[in-house]
Amino acid sequence: MSQKTLTVVISQAQGRNPVKRALEDTIATALLDEPGISVTLVPHLYDMNAEHSGSGFLREVQGDLIVLGWLYERAMRWTLDRSGVRGHAGETLLRSEDEDDEDEDQGDHPAAGIGVPDLPDRHVWCLDLRISSEADDYLQEIRRIRDSLNPLSNPVSELMSWINGSPSAEQLQRYLDPDRMLNARRAFDSGNASQEDRSHLPEDTGRRWYPVIDYSRCTNCMECIDFCLFGVYGVDSMDRILVEQQDSCKKGCPACSRVCPADAIIFPQHKEAAIAGADGDVGGLRIDLTKLFGGTDEEDALEKAVRERDQELILDGREAVGMSVGIRRKHREEMENLLSDLDSLAF
Repeated sequence: MSQKTLTVVISQAQGRNPVKRALEDTIATALLDEPGISVTLVPHLYDMNAEHSGSGFLREVQGDLIVLGWLYERAMRWTLDRSGVRGHAGETLLRSEDEDDEDEDQGDHPAAGIGVPDLPDRHVWCLDLRISSEADDYLQEIRRIRDSLNPLSNPVSELMSWINGSPSAEQLQRYLDPDRMLNARRAFDSGNASQEDRSHLPEDTGRRWYPVIDYSRCTNCMECIDFCLFGVYGVDSMDRILVEQQDSCKKGCPACSRVCPADAIIFPQHKEAAIAGADGDVGGLRIDLTKLFGGTDEEDALEKAVRERDQELILDGREAVGMSVGIRRKHREEMENLLSDLDSLAF
């Protein structure tokens, strides 16, 4: 009887940054002969669409899974969910100092969302490759996770059944030969890749931009579908919000994340950490009191979101709509009520 193998997938960085490539290469090479572990590489998670062979590979993986990538842990988890790769969240001890500070200052974000039904009986760990430049930090954490699972002896990867089984598509088989894939990538990076080398690399991906929903926070309030005027959002058969048309999103625009009351919308490539998936709050509709007292001219989150949306509407050849469309009355009332409360205070 074959034993379970822990599958480790390295999601490659966008571009060919030599430092990032070297870290990925070192980790993958070290894991090739590691007992109880099956390792492979896929393109950047966020850039693969549902039809990409890397997404298909991830959906076929059975059992526990570790994914390493160049995204925040939360962004990775919900990008995987968007691709149909689900499991119970595995707890990792590998965290950045900034994340530790955020935990002390803010505590865990309340898990008040609608969640994901029917999670499979397995765990998925997501490790952010930006936390450390030392491969040993990741290798130690991967070994810790492996050793925390049921004892493994002479493991045989369930994925090996693909060789003589289903799916049989050639583009999926390449993920079963990570050593050959690494050699092909090295040849490609050096400019000496043969046609045979290229056949062992995953197909290319373009850089993409679209929202990812964190269902552990999402309350299904539908504010995003009201606010977005580009047809990005829809609902599924259970009337749950979903990102229906990913590529209809306007590149660089994070406006819907700013109006989400639950801070449940992630844009993994955004420069602001909270919007990109770091733990903590995007800001939602929270009002900066210093602005009310004339301390700063900065926009509040709602004003900024409306401005960002109007800019995209104009670029799309449409008219700006300002606050007249997709802004629920309660948001306008929130500002009015706060101002009334402040007026009643005695200074």
